[in-house]
Amino acid sequence: MLLYLVGILVIAVGVALSIGLHEVGHLVPAKLFGVRVTQYMIGFGRTVFARRRGETEYGFKLVPLGGYISMVGMFPPAKTGGRARTASTGFFSSLVQDARDSSQEQIHPGEEHRAFYRLAVWKRVVIMLGGPTMNLLLGILFTGIALMGFGVYQPTTTVASISKCIVPATQTTTVCRSTDQAAPAANSGLKPGDRILAVNGAPVQSWTDVTGVIRKSAGKPITLTVTGTDGRRTIAVTPAVNTVAVTDANGVPVKNGAGAVETQTVGFIGISPTEQLTQQPASAVLPAVWNNSVAVGNVIVHLPQRLVGVAQAAFGSGPRDPNGPISVVGVGRVAGEITSSTAVPLSSKVASLVGILGSLNIALFVFNLIPLLPLDGGHIIGALWEGIRRSAAKVLGKRDPGPVDTAKLMPLTFAVAILLGGMSVLLIYADIVRPVTLF
Repeated sequence: MLLYLVGILVIAVGVALSIGLHEVGHLVPAKLFGVRVTQYMIGFGRTVFARRRGETEYGFKLVPLGGYISMVGMFPPAKTGGRARTASTGFFSSLVQDARDSSQEQIHPGEEHRAFYRLAVWKRVVIMLGGPTMNLLLGILFTGIALMGFGVYQPTTTVASISKCIVPATQTTTVCRSTDQAAPAANSGLKPGDRILAVNGAPVQSWTDVTGVIRKSAGKPITLTVTGTDGRRTIAVTPAVNTVAVTDANGVPVKNGAGAVETQTVGFIGISPTEQLTQQPASAVLPAVWNNSVAVGNVIVHLPQRLVGVAQAAFGSGPRDPNGPISVVGVGRVAGEITSSTAVPLSSKVASLVGILGSLNIALFVFNLIPLLPLDGGHIIGALWEGIRRSAAKVLGKRDPGPVDTAKLMPLTFAVAILLGGMSVLLIYADIVRPVTLF
């Protein structure tokens, strides 16, 4: 139980740190560009702790599900001579009354130039990109630590186990039946723990070197040069013909238009490899971050149907998709499950926790770039649209149209915030009653 709580605590601290640095990513450029920042807060709701430094109040709030900074003049005045309103960069900024405290959001006389909306377009984009960029950098950092410092589990050329029979992909059970054909490796003299040195006399460096020859040699005898407790020896074996599932680059079975798993015929002898943590080069980090970002984007694109699946699992008997959306509560439970497992080595536990924090930050990076208010992407699109309008007016010799009145989008902002809130409640509930489990 103690180790379970340690896993949850690590994720809680990591999430708080990620949120705090996300807001620092907004805070630093805002202050550099002269915008008056009235608040820097972690969390929402009632203030638990706050301290003022200069013109900015720093603190923590009761509900630690996000954060925000409050900048003066984020919205332009509704009409000439009107007073600008302020908003925050937080997840539920439009819904949080604290972020709209009028006594702190008013533009002081003589400081009109410090309003956010008066900044050049590129400066506003830099400020709003600062938060997601910070999450991206954290994602790269944590991913780099996980891959380069610990590594990923990769198959070795050492045999872990030997199958007793041949089980086709069309068979619904993996248990050997009396009618099943014996696996070629079962009676070949090959033993668990044997390390394969060469196939047909050609040295092998990886498990794919071994399986590549076996899969192409159905019905053709091959020789395996191995070493183990019985010393170095050569074993002759003839791969049998077996029907297996077609998989994609991630090892996921490919399905046809009718929803059935596609199959193929390959050679098979019935051996599986041991796996070990293998440190990765620095060149593997950015591709891993990119693949993670694409995966998050795919979840977001298909979010409605993913949420339907989550609801069916939470309120019915449907299975929970382990690759679907998950809340911070669910992530904490997964972390607790990892740290409390006796089957996972300590180094693997640490690597998994670091990897989880990397994935969380990449998810925050991608999610915050969605071009909808109150997310950072919505503010970025508003600033870019203003730049396009003003540039077009200048080229056409027309009057400057002025700043885009993003305050008009407040109804959409409320709607998006309500949807995000509902999604969060659903995911948290599902992660409590039907959590994603690893073991």
